[in-house]
Amino acid sequence: MPWLHDIDPTALQLGPLQVHWYGLMYVAAAASAWWLGVRRVQRDPWRGFDRAALEDLLFYGMLGVILGGRIGYMVFYGWANLVADPLSILRLWEGGMSFHGGMLGVFAACLIYAWKSKRRVFDLVDFVVPLVPIGLGLGRIGNFIGGELWGRKSDVSWAVIFPKSLPNPPLDHAELITAHASGALNEYARHPSQLYQAGLEGLALFALLWWYSRKPRPRMAVSAMFLIGYGLYRLLIERFREPDAHLGFLAFDWLTMGQLLSLPMIALGVGMLIYAHRRDGAEKATP
Repeated sequence: MPWLHDIDPTALQLGPLQVHWYGLMYVAAAASAWWLGVRRVQRDPWRGFDRAALEDLLFYGMLGVILGGRIGYMVFYGWANLVADPLSILRLWEGGMSFHGGMLGVFAACLIYAWKSKRRVFDLVDFVVPLVPIGLGLGRIGNFIGGELWGRKSDVSWAVIFPKSLPNPPLDHAELITAHASGALNEYARHPSQLYQAGLEGLALFALLWWYSRKPRPRMAVSAMFLIGYGLYRLLIERFREPDAHLGFLAFDWLTMGQLLSLPMIALGVGMLIYAHRRDGAEKATP
């Protein structure tokens, strides 16, 4: 029998104040990036990075994630709502963050910090991207705990019934448990695609980038590998993830917004990787 998702998204409640697991995942993501960054600068300072520079860059990066993620979501996934109600972009508590927007936000933050600190922007980006995947994985775990961004219907043995995905959810928790026990909800079981994303976009991408960046690479190459790796993983995972209800499939009954936004990432990453190695070879060949 499929497992019924029955996790309280609220981790802690202190009177009117609610602390959600998803918010805690953001805190954990920032902490993991800081810890990994400290390890990196202690082991082998990356092109002049020290702990002070790391902490400044992470501050800019977190602002980029939050602002870029929200703006990107409203532009890519909620444009109609944004046009009808521009102030909706400020209502973060209603949910809605985009990875692709967050990525652009982090790049913008690196541009600003590079200008202020008089550094090369891709020295910053190459340093940051291996610190990102663990946070991405934690965010997807937060999505799973919140029972949102679920996968497509499936009968695999590990499928999950997400109450928020039901067309006519039971009125209360007791009815939900009864309906689940009777098997009436089995047809609504879905892939836990959030966990698939946590595994690929989180752990697998982290392993790839941490390994790849351990040796000296041409400037821009690590950033290129991030774009290629994330784009390929996202293309794969979107095969199991339910498209956004208000968008559906964009073309061919299979192309989703996530895939459409990932395709240029892959193309750009491949182009950047080729350029980085050709430029590095040309610099080494020049007396």
